[in-house]
Amino acid sequence: MTRLFTHRRATRGKTPLLVGIVGSSSSGKTFSALRLASGFQRVNPGEIFVIDTEAGRALQYAKQFRFEHVPFGAPFGPLDYLGAIKYCVDNGATNIVIDSMSHEHEGPGGVLEIHAVEHQRLGGSPKTQGFAWAKPKSEHRRLINTILQFNCNFIFCFRAKEKLKWEPGKNPEPQGFMAIGGGEWMYEMTAQCLLLPMSRGVPTWQSTMPGEKETIKLPDQFEKMFEGKPQLTEDVGEAMAKWAAGDSATPKMTAAELLKEYAAVSEASELRRLSEIGRVSWAELSKEDRPKVKAASDLAAKRIEDAAKALEPDSITTTDEYEEPNAAAAG
Repeated sequence: MTRLFTHRRATRGKTPLLVGIVGSSSSGKTFSALRLASGFQRVNPGEIFVIDTEAGRALQYAKQFRFEHVPFGAPFGPLDYLGAIKYCVDNGATNIVIDSMSHEHEGPGGVLEIHAVEHQRLGGSPKTQGFAWAKPKSEHRRLINTILQFNCNFIFCFRAKEKLKWEPGKNPEPQGFMAIGGGEWMYEMTAQCLLLPMSRGVPTWQSTMPGEKETIKLPDQFEKMFEGKPQLTEDVGEAMAKWAAGDSATPKMTAAELLKEYAAVSEASELRRLSEIGRVSWAELSKEDRPKVKAASDLAAKRIEDAAKALEPDSITTTDEYEEPNAAAAG
């Protein structure tokens, strides 16, 4: 079937924020995430939802912040996370805090455990070690690809631990604090900061440690916001959200225009753009056209998700992003 394409004059429109907070114990991850989300909310009205894998830790701040609490226990597989996120979006979330994403990697039912189960299912030999990554990597990628479709701000909290690099015949090389989680997340983050022990929500943006350098992501548009090393606060969140709101107002479209665009869209960021246009256009659509537009939106989302799944490899032979280095790399 011939693919459909469209084009438009490039503008910097509204884009969701995907912010990572990597921190050790007692660094202020949860509190900082709620402060940032509250700042996002000033610009992006709607409910803050907190997906809590930490046994209700977010509830400690219920008197200081207004948010919807979603308790999330094991199993922590990528598709379980996806189900929790879809639940939040379906219930009106516009700003989502996930505390913590690290369980998706090393928690019960997470990526490492899925790999172990698959390894045994395939025979448990060294030859099947790489092939056993196919299922967990496929589910992990599906989680990320689907998140990219949502017109919603996300804050991902990652636990951090000190890691060592092991090489035969050499002393272990300290890497510093690094996120517990798959390396693919970094590519999708708008920004990602590191909170060191007892930092009280003040991010570290520069480090001489190799692993910490890979953990930090501060794009040019946010550099001035963090001059003077401020805490992660509501005002910082508001400033980030104002940048994400873009330079141009979201245009409106007719039902016919939306249906044409949804039929052609093939990429997650364009689907997000259309979702925002559909949101601002919704009040002017007729009662007859609304279900047609909704159906076209759902079909486009499924088409993009199915296309991504079809391109996923049947086997995995490299595991660096998922495997714990030598299983003993923790400091």
